[in-house]
Amino acid sequence: MPVIRCAVVGSPIRHSRSPLIHRLFAEQFGLALRYDKREVAAGGLAAVAAALAAEGLRGINVTIPLKEEAWVLATRRTARAAAARAANVLSFEADGGIEADNTDGVGVVRDLLGHGVTLAGRCILVLGAGGAARGIVPALLEAGARRLLVANRTATRAAELVREFAALGNIDMLPLDGRCDEAVDLLVNATSAGLTSMTPPPVPAGALAPGTVCYDLVYGSGETSFLRWARLQGVTIRIDGLGMLVRQAAVAFERWHGLVPTTDPVTKALRRRL
Repeated sequence: MPVIRCAVVGSPIRHSRSPLIHRLFAEQFGLALRYDKREVAAGGLAAVAAALAAEGLRGINVTIPLKEEAWVLATRRTARAAAARAANVLSFEADGGIEADNTDGVGVVRDLLGHGVTLAGRCILVLGAGGAARGIVPALLEAGARRLLVANRTATRAAELVREFAALGNIDMLPLDGRCDEAVDLLVNATSAGLTSMTPPPVPAGALAPGTVCYDLVYGSGETSFLRWARLQGVTIRIDGLGMLVRQAAVAFERWHGLVPTTDPVTKALRRRL
């Protein structure tokens, strides 16, 4: 049986569980898969992607800080990637083309719904305006969010994101040092805080209420800094990004191999290893 090759690229990459996730998916089908990880700094994706495609890889997962570079590099884009203007999956086509997809939003929505979190009719605050936020904002709006607020350290980036997605629903920018005029139902950390720092991202005043759900795209062996902060604020429903990671990976796996993996056993296996 020929070995299929894929990889994940980004920086930092040492912590990535993607190789294990895809190996566990492959085992469900008896698929011969080699899945590597490669440290790639900002600005270096084009050269690395070309080299990996030449080596015969079927595709790569792309993590921070390369998601917007991946979108630019693609010769074709799915509707999800086109809307997000960021990509976390690149597929190397037989004709030499590169297709970009963004499975982050699908992963987040499926994970939240799997945890019993209602999205339709809810007020949501997203922290961050980079590639991760771009991937999830369209999906949250399409899931029926009543109102979506974006707060980011660089206000101009938040304003740009809001302008781009204004046609999808009720979305607005909120300064980090501002105050929410209503408590949010869902607070999502789409920054890299917690991955590179023990300091949680700043949160606008008035965002939390007793029933607010806090969701972190980051995951780790213990509490992330953001979820630790949320616990200290009295938030009872706190969810890290491990389930989202597995669910978004399943969409990429299906794209590359034409097989739909079961995600719950993989999430549980990763949780035990963490």
